[in-house]
Amino acid sequence: QVQLVESGGGSVQAGGSLRLSCAASGYTYSGICMAWFRQAPGKEREGVAAMATGGGPTYYTDSAKGRFTISQDNAKNTVYLQMKSLKPEDTAMYYCAAPRGWYLRCPDMSNQYEYPDWGQGTQVTVSS
Repeated sequence: QVQLVESGGGSVQAGGSLRLSCAASGYTYSGICMAWFRQAPGKEREGVAAMATGGGPTYYTDSAKGRFTISQDNAKNTVYLQMKSLKPEDTAMYYCAAPRGWYLRCPDMSNQYEYPDWGQGTQVTVSS
């Protein structure tokens, strides 16, 4: 059974950092795509970053470039999202998600229907 479990959210002041974790189970891990999305109150869910594990490419949306870094720990079947220089507008529920059948590449994060597997989310709150 596929399962994604996020952790690491919390409350920080603007300019601070957080590292989110997404532990995956039920997958043949190496080579799969894993992605981070977020949804702020009253806004649509949007992609943040994605990577193909096992040495594949990484992808970032404009909101994440330069401040967020996606990485992996293959031994732990875990993908991380390191977030720096956080802003109040980064406040959102952050979700880990994965597509099916994609190997060493990821679908466009604007096509969220390509990501059928989702975690429960972890809340990030950035205060000014």
